Amino acid sequence: MILGIGIDVIEIARVENALARWRRLRERLYTAAELEYCAGRGRPGASLAARFAAKEAARKALSPVMPGVVPWREIEVVMDRGRPQIALRGRAARLARGCGVESLPVSLTHSREYACAVVLVLGKKNGNTVREGGGSDETRPGR
Repeated sequence: MILGIGIDVIEIARVENALARWRRLRERLYTAAELEYCAGRGRPGASLAARFAAKEAARKALSPVMPGVVPWREIEVVMDRGRPQIALRGRAARLARGCGVESLPVSLTHSREYACAVVLVLGKKNGNTVREGGGSDETRPGR
């Protein structure tokens, strides 16, 4: 079942400029594996921008399912048999499992100027789906 969907589009130059301006930003946004993968691509800036879009899309897709904001580095774009997939790490992974999240497939693309990502949250809707302000679907009025 689809529990959430998110999309994000960003200018590649915006990401490249931000990463060039603030050195620590790479370590705040990306895992070591993501940085290594993108460094080996033909257009590293485009690959990093696509991963940033994927992380932002994942945050949007998870927002109806999980409370709060997921830290950037707890969302990782990994390759699974040649296909990109979102892997959640740390607290985000534990919360997601408890909310019935099973997988987060992602579609990435980029042109010369823009990077785009779409993320689905797939899983089982259950009474543990946490909402902002507390409570679950079962405890919300009208459910």
